[in-house]
Amino acid sequence: MTIFAAYMGRLLAIDYGTKRTGIAVTDELQIIASGLTTVDTSSLVAFLKDYISKETVDKIIIGLPKQMDNAASESEVYIQKFLIKLEKEIPEIPVERVDERFTSKMAFQTMIDSGLSKKQRRNKALVDEISATLILQSYMAAQ
Repeated sequence: MTIFAAYMGRLLAIDYGTKRTGIAVTDELQIIASGLTTVDTSSLVAFLKDYISKETVDKIIIGLPKQMDNAASESEVYIQKFLIKLEKEIPEIPVERVDERFTSKMAFQTMIDSGLSKKQRRNKALVDEISATLILQSYMAAQ
């Protein structure tokens, strides 16, 4: 008996920030979400184009920041501008949004639970990368 797994591309998640952006990806079978890196937001599109030139990406998942009353957060204005640029620069990859409420708090708690020191927990880039991973896990769990 032969088991055939259709080749799929990765899912890539973005925790968008005005200064830094956390990025997470799945494996090719879209089973495991892992933090990839944090990049300066000013070079985000260039980073994504380079990554996509080397890896197959089926979908980009971007956090949707909301306030407790379900209203859009202030950062949504910047994300909308980024989405327009992304659609123009990388139109071939579909984009989906995922509610990202609590991901920063959950990322910080994850860092505490995994035994990281206070100094390591102050690493905002690591928080952004973990937040992107949580956004990706949330998307995968909903599918």
